[in-house]
Amino acid sequence: MDIKSLHHVAYRCKDAKQTADFYTRVLGLEYAMAVSEDRVPSTGEQHPYMHIFFRMDDGSYVAFFELPESPAMGRDENTPLWVQHLALRVPDEATLMRNKARIESHGVEVLGPVDHGICKSIYFFDPNGHRLELAVDTMTPEMKRKLAGVSEAMLEEWTRTKKAPHHADWVHQKTVAKRSEKP
Repeated sequence: MDIKSLHHVAYRCKDAKQTADFYTRVLGLEYAMAVSEDRVPSTGEQHPYMHIFFRMDDGSYVAFFELPESPAMGRDENTPLWVQHLALRVPDEATLMRNKARIESHGVEVLGPVDHGICKSIYFFDPNGHRLELAVDTMTPEMKRKLAGVSEAMLEEWTRTKKAPHHADWVHQKTVAKRSEKP
């Protein structure tokens, strides 16, 4: 395969300094570099921007553009808030919980941990309204094999019916059981 890894993912931010403070102080990422131009290199269009990058442990980056001459940021109102998000991996559950406490100590509301069967996650929003997820992988090799084995059939059924296929319901059985136990 020619594609080796994620180089960076880029989003828009409202304020570069506020975003840098959040990603360094709250999440502990390294503020690695900034690029700023009056013209967009790929299009040549006149459009001043600040492009800031935060390095993760594997060498990939999460990056942001502040665009002061563009209309205010918005979001797709037809898409639920939980759909578009950036999920970042942590090595273990202790690290997940330590990060939850640190994020909450900065006054950020955190949902979770949520046990998805294949991972455990916490969710929160950055100052720009982007939803973030920190996740610890809990998937076993057997689970990976089972999910890979039904993925084509699930996609085919979904494409045909636009209704949720139930080939992998076992993944969320614990979560569903916990939800049904609550009063």
